[in-house]
Amino acid sequence: MFYLTKTPALLKTIYKSCTWNLSPAKPSVYLTFDDGPHPTATPFILEQLKKYNAKGTFFCIGKNVIEYPNVYQQILEEGHTTGNHTHNHLNGWKTNTDKYMENVMEARKYINSPLFRPPYGRITPFQIKQVKKLIPRAQIIMWDVLSADFDTSIKGEECVQNVVFKAKAGSIIVFHDSTKAWDRLEYCLPRVLEYFSKQKLAMEAIPY
Repeated sequence: MFYLTKTPALLKTIYKSCTWNLSPAKPSVYLTFDDGPHPTATPFILEQLKKYNAKGTFFCIGKNVIEYPNVYQQILEEGHTTGNHTHNHLNGWKTNTDKYMENVMEARKYINSPLFRPPYGRITPFQIKQVKKLIPRAQIIMWDVLSADFDTSIKGEECVQNVVFKAKAGSIIVFHDSTKAWDRLEYCLPRVLEYFSKQKLAMEAIPY
């Protein structure tokens, strides 16, 4: 499995209409969680964030919001932000635009947010235009740093290192609240939160 844990500048330039990192007023990082809500991982994340007075952004799959509405509501009630991650976790490169947008808009019925993250980060330029056309104030949120917690071939400690060695103020960091990522997330997240807290970096949600 090939992937980059730090997004190269060239890719940010090619997809310059997307948001890859932010320019915070104070030293901050932005923790994001993809693929939930999940009945085990999401409550664990919320508990850990609360310990450090941290906020996050949860890019949710529509069908999972339907399945776990109480978990989704807890995310909102605890002051975090959410984003659309399609209804069925579609790969934009492998899906025609009409079907892709139909899926995005189906998820929007349950996820009222202008934030959108394409699954796998794979979306065509035309699909980007369509998302921005159909969703008011839409922002396509990508990332600066991948924890790689989805990679079952690595250990949690490697996920910690991916984040703490590569993140900086303004970084958007990706974790996953999913069954696949759970073993590494459970190990990684508390240690990352402790590290950022000691570094005096605020952990904030991406604002709407």
